[in-house]
Amino acid sequence: MAEAERIIGTPDTPEDSGERASAPAPRTGRGRRIAVLFVVAAFAYALDLGSKLLVVAKLEHHAPIQLAGDLLELHAIRNPGAAFGFGAAFTIIFTVIAVAVIVVIVRLSRKLYSFPWAVALGLLLGGALGNLTDRIFRAPGVFQGEVVDFIAPRGFAVFNLADSAIVCGGILIVLLSFRGLDPDGTVHKD
Repeated sequence: MAEAERIIGTPDTPEDSGERASAPAPRTGRGRRIAVLFVVAAFAYALDLGSKLLVVAKLEHHAPIQLAGDLLELHAIRNPGAAFGFGAAFTIIFTVIAVAVIVVIVRLSRKLYSFPWAVALGLLLGGALGNLTDRIFRAPGVFQGEVVDFIAPRGFAVFNLADSAIVCGGILIVLLSFRGLDPDGTVHKD
């Protein structure tokens, strides 16, 4: 348990739980944290890209596939907008936002000393790259491409694995922030 607490930034002793850690976390292992970020990003990106290629080849222009009764189906659609189909007229803006997110994550990686933050940022990076790939290479044109969505839970919007990675990374970042763990490995209490 102590190892898990150390990894997610919970102080092991009462002396470690000041307003702000008196000394920054040891700066060892930064290269490993960056490697984790990029491995997670590559894995999320590969899963997203592979699933979209499969969906376009096997499911697009075909009837949806029912999974778990009528609770979940695989249904290929093209989404020009953001999450839940909002903002279809602003595809170029979403492309710029995705590029900005990627740049910020890459720049932040230089100060990364936290394993959980590496995982969270890797998920965000992989998801952003997945949807950006669609925006660049899919019809109707460069920087205006429509994202392939295919996971359709009953009563919910259709999404893809890149969206899932982005949401999971975002939730992890919120949890880490509430726990007081910063990307540089320091722990604080507000």
